[in-house]
Amino acid sequence: MLVSEQDVLKQDIAAWVKHYGKDRCYLIPILQEIHRKYHQCSEFAMQVVADELDIHPVEVYSVVSFYSFLSHDTHGKYVVRLCRTISCDMAGKDQIANQLVSDLGVDFGETTPDGKFTLEWTNCLGACDQGPAMLVNETLYVGLTPEKVHEILETCRRTFGVYALQNKEGHA
Repeated sequence: MLVSEQDVLKQDIAAWVKHYGKDRCYLIPILQEIHRKYHQCSEFAMQVVADELDIHPVEVYSVVSFYSFLSHDTHGKYVVRLCRTISCDMAGKDQIANQLVSDLGVDFGETTPDGKFTLEWTNCLGACDQGPAMLVNETLYVGLTPEKVHEILETCRRTFGVYALQNKEGHA
């Protein structure tokens, strides 16, 4: 029997609801799990979550559209978020932004054609004394230089190759 992607998504959501609970206070952690695994919160996923938590789909959509770390648009495997606060600006954020755009070949708000990276701005990562700072998925990098940024992206590229191979072989 062939299992569809939607069936797998439904099973995942049911497992996360079972883990966290059916209360609406667990909406954000469940959505974070969806985004972490699927790199987006699709309309289908939002409807399933609404059904599972017995809340209106508009509530789910409102949360996804409000929080910048959740999105209904597809993101790359690596979401690179550069802090754009004045502290990071004064610490050399523009050089880091230029390096990111140069290395990735996309502007902020875009995803690389291969689907590996999404580049975004973010507000305050809580590292104002160590800027410029960026977040790659859930890992914080501080005291950035253009050279460090290049190394971080190269590490992600090498890791992505291993990740893609594991997924192809069904081991992820």
